[in-house]
Amino acid sequence: MARANNSIYSALAANLLIAVTKFIAGAFTNSSSMIAEGIHSTVDTSNQLLLLYGLKRSLKPADKHRPFGYGKELYFWSFIVSIMIFGLGGVLSIAQGIEHIRHPEILKNPGWNYIVLALSFIFEGASLIIAIKEFNKTRKGIAWWKAIIKSKDPSGFLVLFEDGAAVLGLLIVFILMVLSHNYNMPFLDGLASVLVGVLLIFVSFILARESRSLLMGEGLTPETQKKIKVIIENDEDVIELKNILSMYQSPREVLLILVLTFKPELDTEDLTMAIDRLREKVKREYDVIKFVIIQPQSIKRINDK
Repeated sequence: MARANNSIYSALAANLLIAVTKFIAGAFTNSSSMIAEGIHSTVDTSNQLLLLYGLKRSLKPADKHRPFGYGKELYFWSFIVSIMIFGLGGVLSIAQGIEHIRHPEILKNPGWNYIVLALSFIFEGASLIIAIKEFNKTRKGIAWWKAIIKSKDPSGFLVLFEDGAAVLGLLIVFILMVLSHNYNMPFLDGLASVLVGVLLIFVSFILARESRSLLMGEGLTPETQKKIKVIIENDEDVIELKNILSMYQSPREVLLILVLTFKPELDTEDLTMAIDRLREKVKREYDVIKFVIIQPQSIKRINDK
Protein backbone atom coordinates (compact mmCIF):
# COMPACT_ATOMS: atom_id res chain seq x y z
CA MET A 1 0.00 0.00 0.00
CA ALA A 2 2.77 2.42 0.90
CA ARG A 3 4.51 1.73 -2.40
CA ALA A 4 1.29 2.42 -4.30
CA ASN A 5 0.89 5.67 -2.36
CA ASN A 6 4.30 6.87 -3.55
CA SER A 7 3.33 6.56 -7.20
CA ILE A 8 -0.13 8.06 -6.57
CA TYR A 9 1.26 11.13 -4.81
CA SER A 10 3.86 11.72 -7.52
CA ALA A 11 1.22 11.38 -10.26
CA LEU A 12 -1.15 13.69 -8.37
CA ALA A 13 1.44 16.45 -8.04
CA ALA A 14 2.49 16.16 -11.70
CA ASN A 15 -1.04 16.14 -13.11
CA LEU A 16 -2.26 19.02 -10.96
CA LEU A 17 0.54 21.32 -12.17
CA ILE A 18 0.35 20.15 -15.77
CA ALA A 19 -3.44 20.48 -16.08
CA VAL A 20 -3.34 24.20 -15.25
CA THR A 21 -0.52 24.95 -17.71
CA LYS A 22 -2.20 22.94 -20.50
CA PHE A 23 -5.48 24.81 -20.18
CA ILE A 24 -3.72 28.17 -20.15
CA ALA A 25 -1.64 27.24 -23.21
CA GLY A 26 -4.71 25.85 -25.00
CA ALA A 27 -6.66 29.05 -24.38
CA PHE A 28 -3.84 31.28 -25.63
CA THR A 29 -3.05 29.21 -28.73
CA ASN A 30 -6.56 28.00 -29.58
CA SER A 31 -5.35 24.38 -29.63
CA SER A 32 -7.96 21.61 -29.41
CA SER A 33 -5.37 18.93 -28.67
CA MET A 34 -3.91 21.00 -25.84
CA ILE A 35 -7.38 21.44 -24.31
CA ALA A 36 -7.87 17.67 -24.65
CA GLU A 37 -4.58 17.11 -22.87
CA GLY A 38 -5.73 19.51 -20.15
CA ILE A 39 -8.92 17.45 -19.75
CA HIS A 40 -6.77 14.31 -19.61
CA SER A 41 -4.59 15.72 -16.83
CA THR A 42 -7.63 17.01 -14.89
CA VAL A 43 -9.26 13.58 -15.03
CA ASP A 44 -6.01 11.96 -13.93
CA THR A 45 -5.79 14.37 -10.99
CA SER A 46 -9.33 13.47 -9.93
CA ASN A 47 -8.50 9.79 -10.33
CA GLN A 48 -5.53 9.99 -7.99
CA LEU A 49 -7.69 11.71 -5.36
CA LEU A 50 -10.31 8.95 -5.69
CA LEU A 51 -7.64 6.25 -5.39
CA LEU A 52 -6.27 7.86 -2.22
CA TYR A 53 -9.82 8.04 -0.85
CA GLY A 54 -10.39 4.38 -1.71
CA LEU A 55 -7.11 3.38 -0.04
CA LYS A 56 -8.07 5.27 3.11
CA ARG A 57 -11.56 3.74 3.21
CA SER A 58 -10.21 0.23 2.63
CA LEU A 59 -8.14 0.45 5.83
CA LYS A 60 -11.17 0.96 8.08
CA PRO A 61 -11.44 -1.87 10.64
CA ALA A 62 -14.31 -4.35 10.51
CA ASP A 63 -17.49 -3.46 12.37
CA LYS A 64 -20.99 -4.89 12.83
CA HIS A 65 -22.06 -3.56 9.44
CA ARG A 66 -18.99 -4.87 7.56
CA PRO A 67 -17.77 -7.94 9.51
CA PHE A 68 -15.11 -8.69 6.88
CA GLY A 69 -13.85 -5.11 6.75
CA TYR A 70 -13.90 -2.38 4.11
CA GLY A 71 -11.17 -3.72 1.83
CA LYS A 72 -13.41 -3.83 -1.25
CA GLU A 73 -13.72 -0.04 -1.11
CA LEU A 74 -10.42 0.09 -2.99
CA TYR A 75 -11.78 -2.16 -5.75
CA PHE A 76 -14.97 -0.09 -6.02
CA TRP A 77 -13.18 3.25 -6.37
CA SER A 78 -10.68 1.73 -8.79
CA PHE A 79 -13.61 0.72 -11.00
CA ILE A 80 -15.04 4.25 -10.75
CA VAL A 81 -11.65 5.63 -11.85
CA SER A 82 -11.65 3.42 -14.95
CA ILE A 83 -15.15 4.68 -15.85
CA MET A 84 -14.05 8.30 -15.38
CA ILE A 85 -11.12 7.76 -17.76
CA PHE A 86 -13.66 6.57 -20.35
CA GLY A 87 -16.37 9.18 -19.81
CA LEU A 88 -14.57 12.36 -18.77
CA GLY A 89 -11.26 11.66 -20.49
CA GLY A 90 -11.88 9.68 -23.65
CA VAL A 91 -15.36 10.78 -24.73
CA LEU A 92 -14.80 14.49 -24.05
CA SER A 93 -11.46 14.45 -25.88
CA ILE A 94 -13.03 12.79 -28.93
CA ALA A 95 -15.95 15.24 -28.93
CA GLN A 96 -13.53 18.18 -28.68
CA GLY A 97 -11.41 16.77 -31.50
CA ILE A 98 -14.33 16.12 -33.86
CA GLU A 99 -15.52 19.70 -33.38
CA HIS A 100 -12.09 21.04 -34.36
CA ILE A 101 -11.83 18.69 -37.34
CA ARG A 102 -15.16 19.99 -38.62
CA HIS A 103 -14.21 23.59 -37.89
CA PRO A 104 -10.40 23.77 -37.89
CA GLU A 105 -8.70 26.88 -36.58
CA ILE A 106 -5.13 28.07 -37.15
CA LEU A 107 -2.89 27.73 -34.10
CA LYS A 108 -1.83 30.98 -32.46
CA ASN A 109 1.67 31.21 -31.00
CA PRO A 110 2.27 27.43 -31.01
CA GLY A 111 5.59 27.98 -29.27
CA TRP A 112 3.74 28.10 -25.94
CA ASN A 113 2.28 24.66 -26.67
CA TYR A 114 5.73 23.23 -27.33
CA ILE A 115 7.03 24.63 -24.04
CA VAL A 116 4.09 23.17 -22.11
CA LEU A 117 4.42 19.81 -23.90
CA ALA A 118 8.13 19.67 -23.07
CA LEU A 119 7.51 20.44 -19.39
CA SER A 120 4.60 18.01 -19.28
CA PHE A 121 6.72 15.27 -20.80
CA ILE A 122 9.38 15.81 -18.13
CA PHE A 123 6.88 15.73 -15.25
CA GLU A 124 4.78 12.87 -16.64
CA GLY A 125 7.92 10.94 -17.54
CA ALA A 126 9.26 11.32 -14.00
CA SER A 127 5.92 10.16 -12.58
CA LEU A 128 5.90 7.17 -14.96
CA ILE A 129 9.43 6.18 -13.91
CA ILE A 130 8.36 6.24 -10.25
CA ALA A 131 5.26 4.15 -11.04
CA ILE A 132 7.36 1.63 -12.98
CA LYS A 133 9.90 1.33 -10.15
CA GLU A 134 7.19 0.86 -7.51
CA PHE A 135 5.30 -1.73 -9.57
CA ASN A 136 8.55 -3.49 -10.47
CA LYS A 137 9.16 -4.09 -6.75
CA THR A 138 5.90 -6.03 -6.47
CA ARG A 139 6.05 -8.24 -9.55
CA LYS A 140 8.99 -10.35 -8.28
CA GLY A 141 10.41 -11.32 -11.66
CA ILE A 142 7.04 -12.14 -13.26
CA ALA A 143 6.42 -10.85 -16.78
CA TRP A 144 4.86 -7.38 -16.81
CA TRP A 145 1.46 -8.25 -18.31
CA LYS A 146 1.14 -11.40 -16.20
CA ALA A 147 2.01 -9.38 -13.09
CA ILE A 148 -0.75 -6.87 -13.93
CA ILE A 149 -3.29 -9.68 -14.44
CA LYS A 150 -2.30 -11.38 -11.18
CA SER A 151 -2.03 -8.18 -9.13
CA LYS A 152 -4.67 -7.74 -6.44
CA ASP A 153 -3.77 -4.09 -5.83
CA PRO A 154 -5.38 -1.97 -8.59
CA SER A 155 -3.88 1.27 -7.26
CA GLY A 156 -0.47 0.17 -8.55
CA PHE A 157 -1.34 -0.73 -12.13
CA LEU A 158 -3.94 2.05 -12.46
CA VAL A 159 -1.29 4.72 -11.95
CA LEU A 160 1.08 2.80 -14.23
CA PHE A 161 -1.46 2.76 -17.07
CA GLU A 162 -2.50 6.38 -16.50
CA ASP A 163 1.06 7.67 -16.62
CA GLY A 164 1.88 5.50 -19.63
CA ALA A 165 -1.18 6.79 -21.49
CA ALA A 166 -0.23 10.36 -20.53
CA VAL A 167 3.27 10.05 -21.98
CA LEU A 168 2.01 8.38 -25.16
CA GLY A 169 -0.71 11.03 -25.50
CA LEU A 170 1.87 13.81 -25.25
CA LEU A 171 3.89 12.20 -28.04
CA ILE A 172 0.79 11.97 -30.26
CA VAL A 173 -0.08 15.62 -29.64
CA PHE A 174 3.50 16.79 -30.26
CA ILE A 175 3.88 14.92 -33.58
CA LEU A 176 0.54 16.05 -35.01
CA MET A 177 1.00 19.60 -33.73
CA VAL A 178 4.35 19.86 -35.52
CA LEU A 179 2.75 18.56 -38.75
CA SER A 180 -0.23 20.89 -38.35
CA HIS A 181 2.02 23.92 -37.86
CA ASN A 182 4.62 23.16 -40.54
CA TYR A 183 2.22 22.02 -43.28
CA ASN A 184 -0.66 24.37 -42.48
CA MET A 185 -3.09 21.50 -41.78
CA PRO A 186 -5.08 22.73 -38.75
CA PHE A 187 -7.45 19.73 -38.77
CA LEU A 188 -4.53 17.59 -37.51
CA ASP A 189 -4.83 19.36 -34.16
CA GLY A 190 -8.37 18.00 -33.84
CA LEU A 191 -7.19 14.57 -35.02
CA ALA A 192 -4.64 14.55 -32.21
CA SER A 193 -7.45 15.17 -29.73
CA VAL A 194 -9.44 12.27 -31.18
CA LEU A 195 -6.45 9.91 -31.00
CA VAL A 196 -5.81 10.87 -27.38
CA GLY A 197 -9.48 10.13 -26.63
CA VAL A 198 -9.29 6.71 -28.34
CA LEU A 199 -6.14 5.93 -26.34
CA LEU A 200 -7.90 6.82 -23.07
CA ILE A 201 -10.94 4.69 -23.93
CA PHE A 202 -8.67 1.72 -24.74
CA VAL A 203 -6.87 2.11 -21.41
CA SER A 204 -10.17 2.50 -19.55
CA PHE A 205 -11.46 -0.81 -20.94
CA ILE A 206 -8.36 -2.65 -19.73
CA LEU A 207 -8.52 -1.07 -16.28
CA ALA A 208 -12.30 -1.59 -15.99
CA ARG A 209 -11.86 -5.27 -16.84
CA GLU A 210 -9.24 -5.80 -14.15
CA SER A 211 -11.02 -3.70 -11.51
CA ARG A 212 -14.35 -5.41 -12.20
CA SER A 213 -12.75 -8.82 -11.81
CA LEU A 214 -11.40 -7.84 -8.38
CA LEU A 215 -14.67 -6.24 -7.35
CA MET A 216 -16.62 -9.36 -8.32
CA GLY A 217 -14.38 -11.48 -6.10
CA GLU A 218 -11.14 -13.02 -7.40
CA GLY A 219 -9.80 -15.95 -5.42
CA LEU A 220 -6.46 -17.55 -4.67
CA THR A 221 -4.43 -18.91 -7.58
CA PRO A 222 -4.62 -22.65 -8.39
CA GLU A 223 -0.98 -23.00 -7.29
CA THR A 224 -1.75 -21.57 -3.84
CA GLN A 225 -4.84 -23.76 -3.52
CA LYS A 226 -2.76 -26.87 -4.23
CA LYS A 227 -0.29 -25.89 -1.50
CA ILE A 228 -3.12 -25.32 0.98
CA LYS A 229 -4.54 -28.73 0.06
CA VAL A 230 -1.21 -30.36 0.92
CA ILE A 231 -1.03 -28.52 4.26
CA ILE A 232 -4.56 -29.59 5.22
CA GLU A 233 -4.39 -33.21 4.07
CA ASN A 234 -1.04 -33.76 5.82
CA ASP A 235 -2.78 -33.20 9.13
CA GLU A 236 -3.28 -36.41 11.09
CA ASP A 237 -6.98 -35.76 11.77
CA VAL A 238 -7.99 -34.97 8.19
CA ILE A 239 -9.18 -37.53 5.65
CA GLU A 240 -9.70 -35.29 2.64
CA LEU A 241 -10.08 -31.65 1.63
CA LYS A 242 -13.22 -31.60 -0.51
CA ASN A 243 -13.40 -27.99 -1.63
CA ILE A 244 -11.63 -24.61 -1.38
CA LEU A 245 -13.50 -21.32 -1.74
CA SER A 246 -11.62 -18.04 -1.52
CA MET A 247 -12.07 -14.34 -2.23
CA TYR A 248 -9.85 -11.28 -1.96
CA GLN A 249 -11.45 -8.70 0.32
CA SER A 250 -8.52 -6.34 -0.32
CA PRO A 251 -4.95 -6.71 -1.63
CA ARG A 252 -3.90 -7.88 1.85
CA GLU A 253 -7.01 -9.73 3.04
CA VAL A 254 -8.37 -13.07 1.81
CA LEU A 255 -11.48 -14.91 2.96
CA LEU A 256 -10.92 -18.68 2.82
CA ILE A 257 -13.57 -21.40 3.23
CA LEU A 258 -12.47 -25.04 3.51
CA VAL A 259 -14.85 -27.98 3.21
CA LEU A 260 -13.19 -31.15 4.48
CA THR A 261 -13.76 -34.51 6.15
CA PHE A 262 -12.26 -35.42 9.51
CA LYS A 263 -11.67 -38.87 10.95
CA PRO A 264 -14.96 -40.24 12.35
CA GLU A 265 -13.52 -41.12 15.76
CA LEU A 266 -12.96 -37.47 16.71
CA ASP A 267 -15.22 -36.17 19.48
CA THR A 268 -16.41 -32.57 19.70
CA GLU A 269 -13.40 -31.38 21.68
CA ASP A 270 -10.92 -33.09 19.32
CA LEU A 271 -12.73 -31.65 16.31
CA THR A 272 -12.61 -28.13 17.74
CA MET A 273 -8.89 -28.45 18.47
CA ALA A 274 -8.24 -29.79 14.95
CA ILE A 275 -10.12 -26.88 13.34
CA ASP A 276 -8.20 -24.33 15.42
CA ARG A 277 -4.91 -26.03 14.58
CA LEU A 278 -5.61 -26.07 10.84
CA ARG A 279 -6.72 -22.45 10.88
CA GLU A 280 -3.46 -21.39 12.52
CA LYS A 281 -1.38 -23.50 10.10
CA VAL A 282 -2.91 -21.80 7.07
CA LYS A 283 -2.63 -18.28 8.54
CA ARG A 284 0.96 -18.88 9.56
CA GLU A 285 1.87 -20.01 6.04
CA TYR A 286 -0.05 -17.22 4.26
CA ASP A 287 -0.29 -13.95 6.17
CA VAL A 288 -2.59 -12.55 3.47
CA ILE A 289 -5.31 -15.02 4.59
CA LYS A 290 -7.12 -13.22 7.42
CA PHE A 291 -10.36 -15.19 7.62
CA VAL A 292 -10.49 -19.00 7.61
CA ILE A 293 -13.85 -20.78 7.85
CA ILE A 294 -13.67 -24.57 8.12
CA GLN A 295 -16.78 -26.60 7.32
CA PRO A 296 -16.56 -30.25 8.44
CA GLN A 297 -18.31 -32.83 6.28
CA SER A 298 -19.18 -36.25 7.61
CA ILE A 299 -18.17 -39.49 5.94
CA LYS A 300 -21.77 -40.70 6.09
CA ARG A 301 -22.87 -37.74 3.98
CA ILE A 302 -20.20 -38.52 1.40
CA ASN A 303 -21.21 -42.19 1.24
CA ASP A 304 -24.86 -41.20 0.85
CA LYS A 305 -23.91 -39.30 -2.30
